Amino acid sequence: MTSPVGIWAVVPVKDTSTAKQRLAPVLPAHLREALALAMLEDVLAALAKVQGIDGRLLVTTDPAALVLAARYDCASMAEGAGDGHSGAVAAAAQRLAREGCGGMLTLPGDIPLVTAAEIGQVIAAHRPAPSFTIAPSHDERGSNAILMSPPNAVTLSFGENSFFPHLAAAEAKGIAPTVLRLPGFALDIDNPADLAHFARLRSRTRAGRLLADSATLLAIREADLGERDAP
Repeated sequence: MTSPVGIWAVVPVKDTSTAKQRLAPVLPAHLREALALAMLEDVLAALAKVQGIDGRLLVTTDPAALVLAARYDCASMAEGAGDGHSGAVAAAAQRLAREGCGGMLTLPGDIPLVTAAEIGQVIAAHRPAPSFTIAPSHDERGSNAILMSPPNAVTLSFGENSFFPHLAAAEAKGIAPTVLRLPGFALDIDNPADLAHFARLRSRTRAGRLLADSATLLAIREADLGERDAP
């Protein structure tokens, strides 16, 4: 990994073989893994088209995610990968700061509707350092993109209710946050309601095509019937 003075994109990736447990009522394990990888590839494909990013970094030890990292010319690091989303981002932020990178854009791997154009909007709206730009989830609870300059400008703590705490954390550092509400960033697939909404959109993303596949639909129906029949 080189250390240019510029923005690096960071995507933390958990073990995809056990991903998306909250979707277990409607998706069997093999489809949860396939969906996690399809969504991650949608995100990496969008990042690969963005002008203004000097590099891309996956924080993971997952073998399947590392294959995608190589496919999309992403660097990878294992440090922090086992420490949850916040720990993974913190480890990446410290590394990028040490190596002289000007900023860190972190986004999750489960926002399949994100586009290169939207990522470009975040970069274009970003102010000179010290600065903090954020795109929230659709319910304004989650933080689905954060761009910081320098990379460790603010200590981040992700979770189901992180958006407003992140705004407060930036302000506590004397940074006025820039907020962008963008539809592609807004929908992260965390629970069955998110999945159902995404499936209804019939997007031509990799994740959308996976859900539209007849075998996938059959497996979802079987999982649903099994859940209903359970005592």
